[in-house]
Amino acid sequence: MTVNEGLLDRIIRVVIGLVLIALAVTGRWAPWGWIGVLPLITGLVGFCGLYQVLGIKTCPIKAGKNAQS
Repeated sequence: MTVNEGLLDRIIRVVIGLVLIALAVTGRWAPWGWIGVLPLITGLVGFCGLYQVLGIKTCPIKAGKNAQS
């Protein structure tokens, strides 16, 4: 499992996940708020299965040792 999410993508996912879970806990948007667990986990891990299937990668590609500037 390789990281395929960039830093900004991961931060957004964690924030959205926490907001959705908070809404579910307070009862304002239950039970749909529990869907927030998915973006929270993918944001913390840095891997999104859907990105993998679609070939999307938001993390920057690091240059190899032989790459020239």
